[in-house]
Amino acid sequence: MEKPKEYADLYVRFFIYFNIDRDYYECHEVMEELWLEEGRDPFYQGLLQVAVGLFHFRRENISGARKLFSSALSKLRPYPDRYMGIDLGRLRKEVEEYLERLENYEQKPFPFYDLNISIIDEDLRNRMKKGGA
Repeated sequence: MEKPKEYADLYVRFFIYFNIDRDYYECHEVMEELWLEEGRDPFYQGLLQVAVGLFHFRRENISGARKLFSSALSKLRPYPDRYMGIDLGRLRKEVEEYLERLENYEQKPFPFYDLNISIIDEDLRNRMKKGGA
């Protein structure tokens, strides 16, 4: 698994907002800042788009959720299954399943549900426990 020496505070905060607080708007805010700082890395943009897709679906914007999940998948596909401290393969699979359900939403509606991003790196988990510091 590829991992930086140290995870950026914004990266850690993204997972706190995503997995713990379920605040997808704040996920967008911190990840957009990191994405810009890191030269518009598609990996960060893909994570950002997963969060925004959930934000849209929670607000009943089905079309927006579909577009964001689809774009997120195209951004995240080139990366290994275990990348930057997370189980990216699992996340891609869960986003694909969510998108598939959204594609059929008009015929078979379903309630909003959160996704979890599986943190596989102990250092990243520990940083999250400390609130990102």
